[in-house]
Amino acid sequence: MTETMPHTLPETSRSTPPPAPGSVSPTGVSAPGLTFRPGKWIDGWNPEDKNQWENGGAKIAARNLRWSIFAEFLGFVIWQLWSIVVVQLPAAGFTFETGQIFWLISIPSLVGATLRFPYTFMVPKFGGRNWTIISALLLLIPAISLAVAVSNPETPFGVMLFIAALAGFGGGNFASSMANITFFYPQSQKGYALGLNAAGGNLGASMAQLIVPIAITIGAAATLNLPLAGWIWVPLILVAAVGASRRMDNLSSAKADFAASIAAVKEPHLWIMAFLYIGTFGSFIGFAGVFPKLIADQFPDFSAFGVGSATLSLAFLGSLVGSLARPFGGRLADRFGGAIITMAAFVVMGLGALSVIVTLPLGNFWLFLLFFLVLFTASGVGNGSTYRMIPTIFSMRAGTKDAHNNSGDVGTQRKTAAALGLISAIGAYGGFIIPQVLGYSKTAFGTYTAGLGWFVIAYAAMVLVTGVVYLRGGKKAGTRI
Repeated sequence: MTETMPHTLPETSRSTPPPAPGSVSPTGVSAPGLTFRPGKWIDGWNPEDKNQWENGGAKIAARNLRWSIFAEFLGFVIWQLWSIVVVQLPAAGFTFETGQIFWLISIPSLVGATLRFPYTFMVPKFGGRNWTIISALLLLIPAISLAVAVSNPETPFGVMLFIAALAGFGGGNFASSMANITFFYPQSQKGYALGLNAAGGNLGASMAQLIVPIAITIGAAATLNLPLAGWIWVPLILVAAVGASRRMDNLSSAKADFAASIAAVKEPHLWIMAFLYIGTFGSFIGFAGVFPKLIADQFPDFSAFGVGSATLSLAFLGSLVGSLARPFGGRLADRFGGAIITMAAFVVMGLGALSVIVTLPLGNFWLFLLFFLVLFTASGVGNGSTYRMIPTIFSMRAGTKDAHNNSGDVGTQRKTAAALGLISAIGAYGGFIIPQVLGYSKTAFGTYTAGLGWFVIAYAAMVLVTGVVYLRGGKKAGTRI
């Protein structure tokens, strides 16, 4: 694939000669072979160049990673707000049916997953820094809309569903953030870097479920201040936009163009990995969204705990352990290969779901919580390991030697970046599928057991696919996948 020409300079800066390669950036960091242009654009970025990486490149990458994590964290917060807000709606005077509640839980994931497709192309079009600013500011729309809607119990369900759909803006952030960060790190460190970026974002789901119940009840006596569920995030969103503007960079080499995406779509392994990612990330985001509702239905006495004048929900623990486990999944995949770690994750996820089915009739909340935390932890590890497999697979398919540690040429890297975004989009549909399946199980059979059983079967199928295609396939190719 031919190199794409560097981004065109704005009219006001074209008459000014660009700084010499290796000059100091506006943030005071220099690195061999880099050119820093107005608008926070960097030319000549090559993380596989050891000299550049060790002499300033790593610092630039780390700075961009930190602000990417913060912006993505807020994206996940907004994406998952409705998972905890719906549990509070009856106390705020809303009277929605069970099916309607599950739609409010799942519609943000449906929209967020769909938005990940166009979001994948936004970094190449606008630049990583620029798109982070835009995507952060877009989060103000669902946050403020939610605050206004829940202040009036007469708000129609259709309006509530539309506003819940706007929360999908937060879900789209993941695709652009991950596609951007993959360009900043060498192949040997992609697993851990992408794992950290994703884990920091995934923590947003946990923090929303932890902070919102406290914020809306503290000092409210017998009432709820439900609009605070949206208002409290507005200042942080503004901080993320300003921070990205001042501290992040655009890479002229970050070009996951349309041709690369078409090539990625034609690759059969994109669809296989998307299937596996539905099992890992889809399970994480799907169960994270529905967990507060499951607890409220099965163990209403444990749905909330009083802490002074505030209320605390333990539902946040699920997404918390899943988020923290993600970078470890990436690191383990860096060391041992993603296929074996992914298989182990699916096995544990299946055992966790099966244990919930077996112990649910006992009515023991702590066993229920324990086994769900096992499932969440395994899904987090699987998130990191499956995402780490993608660069290796595409590098190997391009004929790169030692694909586990070598990202290949620029064309391969762009194809990989496109695949990362597309797979993350498809996998996110699990966040819609899981609540819908469990909602159907509850309304059709009166219990969640049937739905959980279907997931156990799905995880068994994913173990088989991973083992046959990637564990055995990697051994035949002489590389770890």
